[in-house]
Order: sequence, then structure tokens, then C-alpha cells
Amino acid sequence: MTLHDQPYRQNPLLRLSYSLIAPLYDAVIERPMRRARQQSLRALPTDTSKRVLISGVGTGLDLPWLPALHHYTALDFNPAMLARARPRSEKMGVQFVFGDSMALPFPDEHFDHVILHLIVAVVPEPQRCLSETMRVLKPCGTVILFDKFLQPQQRAPLRRLFNVVTRRFATRMDVVFEEVLSSTPELEVISDTPMLGSGWFRGILLRKSANQSLK
Repeated sequence: MTLHDQPYRQNPLLRLSYSLIAPLYDAVIERPMRRARQQSLRALPTDTSKRVLISGVGTGLDLPWLPALHHYTALDFNPAMLARARPRSEKMGVQFVFGDSMALPFPDEHFDHVILHLIVAVVPEPQRCLSETMRVLKPCGTVILFDKFLQPQQRAPLRRLFNVVTRRFATRMDVVFEEVLSSTPELEVISDTPMLGSGWFRGILLRKSANQSLK
């Protein structure tokens, strides 16, 4: 497997930093983000069992709030994060996969829904992450996205300044969702809800066109 197949390996500092961050991640992230996670995950249906991908599962903070009826696949690029996520899945069926959100190891049109929580603005190539999500999503499937984004033409000089450093070991602060979405016209916005940080964090629901079949 080449670097092109696993693009996150091009940034070893990011891989190392998340191994170091893993033990502290929950203490910093869980409580401030809990309500937003719950609100975002309400977009999952609760009437029919479906196949759901959690792309960038991290330490599994989404798992306690997921409807138990679905079949889940949880992917992350960091073994330390996956190790912390596994105990949170004891009461539900979850398949854990070590892999890259920018080069998903799944066939086309495999999932009914994909959860992207705090991953699009973390990966080095957000457009590639969303494009891969679209590829593995069935027509009419949905993407449940929660992350931090700049608004189009927003200057945000401090965030852009910090981004020079933070993009190397933690997260990007300069991602504009509308620019990312332009690379995947097959996905349409169903809803876009401000959640935290005066709208910096947004909950976005996307749907893949019924006419966009890769087969």
C-alpha cells in the first residue's frame, strides 16, 4: 500500500500527536461537545436497521448516543484512539477498522449513512475526505457532519495564524465548508445548523443524489 493510498502517513507528526493526545482527549472534548453530538446524531433514523460508517471515530465519544438497531463500522487512523473507543461499544455491534478517512477501505455505495464528527477539519485534505465519503455512500444516503468551519470570505486572522501550527499536530482552523463541498456536487445540503462558538461549529446534514450511482 502506497502513501497515496494512506495519505495521513504523509504527516507523521499528526499521527504521533494523536497517540499522545488520546489519554487527554475525553477530558478536554467530551463535556463541551456532548450536547452538540447528541443533537447531530438525531439525524440517524430509528425505525429501520441500516449500515452506518463512523469515519474518524476517535475515542468513541459518539458511541453512547447511537441508536442500537444499526450495524456500525468505526474507522480511525490511530490505534490509541481505537483502543479507547472499543470499551464504549460493549452493548452494541460495532466493527472497528484501522484506516484512513481520506482513502476508505470499503467498496463503492456500501453504507446508508456516514457520520463525520470532528474529522473533516482535522485531516490534511478535507476535500478528499468528503469525496471518499460520497463514494462509499449509497444513493439517497446521508452524511451527518459536525465540525468547525470558517464562513466564506471570513478573514479570522487569529484562527488562520494559529492554523500554521495546529494543522501539523491537531486540527485545521482554516477550512471553509462551502469550498470543501464544491468538490462533491453529488451531495446536497439538507440542513446547516450553528451549534457552538457563535456558529464556528456547525451541524450539517448532506444527502447523496439518487441519480449518482457509481455502479
